[in-house]
Amino acid sequence: MNVLIVDDEALPRERLARLFGELEGYTVLEPSATSGEEALALIESLKPDVVLLDIRMPGLDGLQVAARLCERESPPSVVFCSDADDDEYGAEAFTDSTLSHVSKPIHPHALRDALRKAEKPSRTQLAALTRPGSEGGGPRSHISARTRKGIELIPLPQVIYFIADHKYVTLRHEAGEVLLDEPLKALEDEFGERFVRIHRNALVARERIERLQRTPLGHFQLFLKGLNGDALTVSRRHVAGVRKMMQTL
Repeated sequence: MNVLIVDDEALPRERLARLFGELEGYTVLEPSATSGEEALALIESLKPDVVLLDIRMPGLDGLQVAARLCERESPPSVVFCSDADDDEYGAEAFTDSTLSHVSKPIHPHALRDALRKAEKPSRTQLAALTRPGSEGGGPRSHISARTRKGIELIPLPQVIYFIADHKYVTLRHEAGEVLLDEPLKALEDEFGERFVRIHRNALVARERIERLQRTPLGHFQLFLKGLNGDALTVSRRHVAGVRKMMQTL
């Protein structure tokens, strides 16, 4: 079986390559991938049977790569890799999942077991994995949105704002927009430590706030990183709260 290793760090890539050198029946494809974007391109060109996929990577992370693979007609099987001390995606996160997983540093017997268990991930499995721990055990690490392609996973740090419009909520993120079938109040309750309400229908990421500006007509606008100069309106009811919060940033 042909194997593609995907990890943004050199040492784990080298260790995996050595481990596969001791296993019969597997060929490590070259080059390995050092990012999610590179992984998708190499999977397209090299057609691996199995992908060893690091979960924590800058840019597209491992879960997002796996979600993109679900869009393909014949995706490879996947073994997810994470650090043993990862609070969200360590071994415990995979206890109730059929997804294959190994913890770093990876041991030969664990790798053999994971390869035997490896399968093509489904969007439903990936979406379930993004809510770590038991019910009420903490906020999600990704937002799951149903699109025409299936389920898209957006890491929470990439979310810029949520805006409610009738029965749907628009989620704006670094690469575009998706619609959510979730109430804005539920999102505020879950992610209140990272987002602030600036209007009865809008929540924005605190870390994205650049400046609050008053217009000549007396309205207040909030400028956010990632919106290329566009601004959102802050209601008069929420101006004082936004100002107070900004003093702590």
